[in-house]
Formats: sequence, structure tokens, C-alpha cells
Amino acid sequence: MIAAGRRGDGVAEASGGRGRPARLATLRRLLPYLRPYRGRVALAGLFLVLASALVLGIGQGVRQLVDRGFAAGDAAALDRTTLLLLGVVTGFALTSATRYWLVSWLGERVAGDLRREVFDHVLGLSPAWFETARTGDILSRLVADVTLLQSLIGSAVSLGLRNLMTGFGAFGMLLVISPKLAGVVALVLPLVLGPMVLFGRREKRLSRAAQDRIADLGDQAEEVLAGLRTVQAFTFEPEARARFAGRVERSVAAAMRRIGSRSLFNLVVILLGFGAVVFGLWIGGRDVIAGRMTPGELSAFVLYAVLLASAGASLSEVWGEVQRAAGAAGRVLDLLAVRPTIAAPPAPLLLPGPPRGRIAFEGVTFAYPARPDLPSLHDISFAVAPGETVALVGPSGAGKTTVLELLLRFYDPQQGRITFDGVDIARVDPAALRARLGLVPQDPVIFSADAWENIRIGRPGASEAAVRAAARAAAAEGFLDALPQGFASFLGAKGVMLSGGQRQRLAIARAILRDPAALLLDEATSALDAESEQLVQQALAVAARGRTVLVVAHRLATVRRADRILVLDRGRIVASGTHAALVREGGLYARLAALQFGTGTG
Repeated sequence: MIAAGRRGDGVAEASGGRGRPARLATLRRLLPYLRPYRGRVALAGLFLVLASALVLGIGQGVRQLVDRGFAAGDAAALDRTTLLLLGVVTGFALTSATRYWLVSWLGERVAGDLRREVFDHVLGLSPAWFETARTGDILSRLVADVTLLQSLIGSAVSLGLRNLMTGFGAFGMLLVISPKLAGVVALVLPLVLGPMVLFGRREKRLSRAAQDRIADLGDQAEEVLAGLRTVQAFTFEPEARARFAGRVERSVAAAMRRIGSRSLFNLVVILLGFGAVVFGLWIGGRDVIAGRMTPGELSAFVLYAVLLASAGASLSEVWGEVQRAAGAAGRVLDLLAVRPTIAAPPAPLLLPGPPRGRIAFEGVTFAYPARPDLPSLHDISFAVAPGETVALVGPSGAGKTTVLELLLRFYDPQQGRITFDGVDIARVDPAALRARLGLVPQDPVIFSADAWENIRIGRPGASEAAVRAAARAAAAEGFLDALPQGFASFLGAKGVMLSGGQRQRLAIARAILRDPAALLLDEATSALDAESEQLVQQALAVAARGRTVLVVAHRLATVRRADRILVLDRGRIVASGTHAALVREGGLYARLAALQFGTGTG
């Protein structure tokens, strides 16, 4: 929210997509999503052809109705022609309704497939990409842009093809009825097609800009709502409202530019199209008066001319939808084109079993992609034996959390290697590696669900008995049972119904349920009061039994009983030993201990 004034380029810059004009060829890349439904596409095409043919048949029915019924004064012929016309109209209604159902089904199905693929793809992207990506922009592509593509497939394409077929068919019928009047109409066609091309290019550009502004809105709204308590605590609401209002106005302005361009385009197309109909009607009326055309032929001509003009007007609107969809497709496909930097190798190695939890860093140097000139770790090497508890301590920015992120293979080091149970983790499927690790972060994520679902994140499909056992080991069973619906109680957005200590114990239960070979604790008690810290420490002691434990901590009281403490400073290991040995040795750890415990602490 504080960063709301920055330029909203996150996702597109990361994927190379922002500002690149969307081409209609982009839409061809959506064809693979229609292939699984080839049968329904063919059926929709069949009903589209039938509907177009039947609507053209209405004109011939009107011609027969006027000439054989009205003009001839033949009541029987009038009855027959009326029944035939009703049959054609009924057939047109049925085929149109069936076509609508089929293409709408296709639109919904393809949109669902696209959303699922985009979501699956984003979940597999590397953390480095999210350093610059914006959540609001991702959501805009997942929801708003895919909705535009759904409208294209479920409506616009079908309407465009129907109007195209109807327009060509109507013009052909005009040629049959009166080549002279058809020529009058043909003179207008270039005047309609010219603006369609010119306005279409402008529509494409303005549509992309409008979609980007909507993404900006979503990004700022998500940021403010996520930090709502901070906003209210600092009475920042007026400024937040003003900034959001400014984004809204920019979004509206971008949309209005597109709407203004579209409105002018429709004005030109309708004026020229129906102006040609009126002019043709005037010429045809004079021909009827002169006896060169029958009233029925003129009636049919008017109907076909109106069909042609309506088709042209509808095609202009469809063209605008196609341009908007091209922009949306470009944004969605740009996101799908982003490749994760962390992925399983072509032939991943298998980790040995049973898991032991041996960890080794060998000459590891690493800098975050967003800060390539500021390495977080410099040539660090250490090993953790199975079942050993090793703590990482040091000032902020020393690289402690970076060690855990590299072990989880959220990033790969620029130099050196990391092994788990003797295997280089860069040659292992990341999912297989992470399945042997359990993380308890400083600020655990609690999802908007009940306790059952939140703990089962550690092992989806676990039985209720296993979940309860994990909660009991994490000292969480008592407070969860005390909730109104027990474990089935909704925990609120981000676990707002729980205290900090309760959220931490829920996260520990999640890690225990996973039954990892190595437990990673990242400042798991740093934000807790003394009573909550004691409960969490007891739960962590249970969780650590029989496991390798890697602890990151600022508060040295949490690591005094560690088998070994590694002291990091500016990305380097500057000391190693037990708490007592490091205090006696002096140096950075002793200074930190003196600050936290007072001098003379052993």
C-alpha cells in the first residue's frame, strides 16, 4: 500500500509482456484449448450454418407472402406462405438457441481450463519471480482477462461468424433480386471496412491500457486490505482512499477513451450502413412505381439490406471484442510463458531411504536476483548430522533465513552446492526434497478454513486421529477443542481468530503431521510473549525429537540448548560452537549474549 505510487509493471516486466502490442495472431495460440472439444465445436458450426441459412430463407418467405398473398389477393396462398414462413422462423429460433448453448458451454469450459492452467502455472513459479510480480496483476489476468476470452469464445466468435455468413448471404440475395441496388450497397462497403481497420488498431491499444489500469486497481486494493490493521492503526485511511480514488479515476479515464473510440466507430458504421439501406429503398421505391420491381421483391430487398447493415454493425462490435480479447490473450499467454528458474532436472536423482536428515553446505555463495551485486552468503560451508540441532544466529541481514530458503530450494546458489542425505539437491525433484522438510516460519500462514484443513496442509488426506495427534504434540489440541465448533471452527482470514502463539502452535502441528526428516525453524518464537514462548518451546521440543533441526533465531534464549551454534555476520560464518563455548570465546556472539542476558552470562 505504501508503494502504491510505484509504476504498476510487476508481472509484465518479469515476463516481458508489458507494452507489447497484442496481435490477432495471439488468438491462434488459444486453439489448443478448443481441441479437446472438437465435437462440440463442429456441432456449433453446423447449427451456425443452419441458423444463417434459415434467416436468409425468411427474406424469400416475405417475398412470397407479399407477391402471392397480398398482391395477388389469394387467401389460400397467403395461408400456405404464412405457415411456411412460421416454420422457417421456428427453425431459425431452435438452431439459434442450440448454437448459443453450445458456444456458451465452450466459452465456460475453455475459461475454466485456462484459469486452472494459469493457477497451476503460477503455483510452480520460483520465488525469485514473485520478488517483482504484483498479486493484483496476477489476479487480474486470472479473472478479468480470462473472462474476456470466455466472452470471445462463448459469444463474440460465434456472432462474428454468423453475421459474416449472413452478410455475404444477404448480399448474394440482393444480387439476385436487383444487381443495380446491390451495386449501390457495394459502394458503401469500402467506407465501412476502412474505419473498421483504423478504429480496430486504436481499440486494441486502448483496451490493453484499460486492462492494465484495472490490474493496478486490484493490486492496490489487495495491498491495502492485507494491511488493513496497520492502515487503521496509523489512521492512514484518508490517504489510502485518496490513492485508490486516483487509481479509479485513471482506470475510468482509460476505459472512457476506449468507449469513446468505440462509440465513434459504431456511429460511422451504422450511419453508413443504414444510410445505404435508405438510399437503396428510395431507388427501389421508384422502380416499384415504374413497374420494374414487384412489391415483394422490394420487401425482400429491404429485409436483406437490413440484415446486411445489421451484420456490418454487429461485426464492428465483434471486431472491438476481438481486439480486447487479443490484448487479454497476450497478457494471459505472457504469464504462461514465464518459465520457473527452479524446476526438477530432466532425470532427477532419488533421495536415499529411509530419510536421515543429513545436511551439508559446501562453499555456497548466493545473491538474490533482485540484488545481484549484494551477496547474502559468501563461501559458507557447514554440515548438520542426522538428529543434530544446529542454530543460526547473527544480526539482521546476516543471511540466516537465506540458508533455509536455499535448503528448501526456493533459489539456487551461484557457487557451491547443498546436499541432503548426500545428494546434491540441484539434481533432485524439488517436491521430493521438500517432502522431507518441515518449516515453521516466523509468521505462519493460516488459510481461511478450519483447523482440520489448516493442519492437513502438512499431509493432505491425513486421518482425523493423525491430525489430533499432531495438534496434541504441538500443544494445540486444547485451544482448538475450546473453539465454538472445535477443530471444525472457521479460523478467519489469515487466522485472525487465533493469537500469535496459537498460530505458531498450529504451524508446528502442521510440521509434525508432515513427519519430516529435518525441521526448519525460522524465528518461530521471536514475536511471542513469555508464556506463549514457553508453550511453543515445549511444542518445538516434542517436534524436534529424532529429527535434524535447523533453527534461525535472534533471541538467544531459544538456542542455548542447541548442539551447535553457527554465528553469521554479513553472509559469512564467523564462529561455531556451543553457547557456553562461544560466550567464553568472546566476539560477536558474546556481545549479542551480553546485550540479551547481561554480562557474565554462561
